[in-house]
Amino acid sequence: MSSLLIRGGRVIDPTNGIDAVRDLVVRDGRIAAAMPGERHDQTIDAQGCVVMAGGIDMHTHIGGGKVNLARMLMAEDHRDGANPIALPDNLLELASCGSCSPGTLSTGYRYVEMGYTAAFEPAMVPSNARHAHMEMGDVPVLDHGAYVMLGNDELFLQLLAEGGPEAKNFAQIRDYTAWTIHASKAMGVKVVNPGGISAFKFNQRKLDVDEPHVRWQVTPRQVVHTLARALKELGVPHPLHIHGSNLGVAGNIRSTLDTIAALEGLPAHLTHIQFHAYGTEGPKKFSSAALQIAEAVNANPQISIDIGQVMFGQTVTASGDTMRQHAQSDLANPRKWVGADIELMAGCGVVPFRYREQSYVNALQWVIGLEIFLLVRNPWQVVLTTDHPNGGPFTSYPHLIRLLMDRSFREEQLSKLHPEVVANCALKSITRELTMQEIAVMTRAGPAKLLGLKERGHLGEGAAADIAIYREQSDREAMFRTPEWVFKDGAPVAKSGTLLATPVGGTHFVEPAYDTAIEKTLRKHWQDHGAINFDNVAITHDELCSCCNGGRLLPAECFTSGGEA
Repeated sequence: MSSLLIRGGRVIDPTNGIDAVRDLVVRDGRIAAAMPGERHDQTIDAQGCVVMAGGIDMHTHIGGGKVNLARMLMAEDHRDGANPIALPDNLLELASCGSCSPGTLSTGYRYVEMGYTAAFEPAMVPSNARHAHMEMGDVPVLDHGAYVMLGNDELFLQLLAEGGPEAKNFAQIRDYTAWTIHASKAMGVKVVNPGGISAFKFNQRKLDVDEPHVRWQVTPRQVVHTLARALKELGVPHPLHIHGSNLGVAGNIRSTLDTIAALEGLPAHLTHIQFHAYGTEGPKKFSSAALQIAEAVNANPQISIDIGQVMFGQTVTASGDTMRQHAQSDLANPRKWVGADIELMAGCGVVPFRYREQSYVNALQWVIGLEIFLLVRNPWQVVLTTDHPNGGPFTSYPHLIRLLMDRSFREEQLSKLHPEVVANCALKSITRELTMQEIAVMTRAGPAKLLGLKERGHLGEGAAADIAIYREQSDREAMFRTPEWVFKDGAPVAKSGTLLATPVGGTHFVEPAYDTAIEKTLRKHWQDHGAINFDNVAITHDELCSCCNGGRLLPAECFTSGGEA
């Protein structure tokens, strides 16, 4: 039995209401109660440090087909000028590099060095699920999982059309949803541009919330409500993960508010909300609608969001939203892009992009994200993300945290932007600075709660000992850039920015119950349209373990009553 004592640190654990200087005991990889007279195998002096649970990134593109397309497209991201990037000095690190499109190994190394211990891929396609799991399994240290994409696959749209507005066949759609989650070993469901990816294949170039799909005559409103209802009734912990209509389009605030209304009180998570918070005011007909988004979230406690904060510099946008990626392809920097159709399920588009401080639109996007962070009152409804790599690489999180915690630093950065944005934005009048507790919620406790991870994201007795210890510094960016210690399941994996170990992470997934009668419909559909034999679609537990390099399987419990956790 191994034992670790972390002594005298300021423990911040919002899940359990703790913000106090205290000792923390780890026994056999779990947070444990102190025992009188106990001798510990290791003692760490954490005086002057902040002790948090390991970070959890619940929306980051780290595995699957379009991530590899981004890596291939952005070969220059893996070079230093004309030369390959130098090999790492640490013998534990294998050759892997990249910033906006890093390799799998580099992804794990860089996350762990910042104190993160889990990351979730938000866009896994059922026919490509094995590859996505294999790629996530190749990311060292991090626990991981993925959300499977539905709402643009032809079978779902066909069933929705056949059921009519009254959703007469809702039970069949619900069983199809459950089977898809079960077969792909997903953590939940993501819908991207509801119905829009499919509509693009029928030459529609836009699809608003109440606009019918030209082929199936169903609307995004129906798609969103049906999927949200299905997940609620199945008891899947994470509610519907929504990439809304009209991403990046001026005036799309109306679509976002209509999407919230379409839910009719059902829980949902609206992702990279910054890209869906644009008005049409001002001479450039492009303005911030952050206040309207914040008011909607504040008024709907069943809604959660992540931001997708824009960070200045080179990145690459990788999305299943082929409709919007095609529309933005002329803005590619460098001038190249990739678009792909994925059978009858989804699509993807990869467009490199450079966000510039002196671009009016880019500067306003940066402002909008920060405004939403600071205007939403309840930190449990907000998750810190850049929609890696779309808004910027995940390695920019420490800089983002400083922007949120340090008003003077924020104003200094704001002054560098396009002058019209600086003169007219609401951000300059917002005085709020996020607290350490609020950062812990947005990067740890909140994501764990939204995903139903009862043993992660907190430091209560019995929790997995995923721990990050940060030296208290006034420069929050430096503080969160390099923790003093990082522990994964009680074992040290990083110290002062140096990797100490690279264990294999575990795989989170859910397996909701369903009526197996749906398999008859699915078998015929896959036989007629799929590239994979139906009998080979579902991933078994043994296969999942093999795909993920022998990592532990970490099933999350579905709510047996379909109620909330």
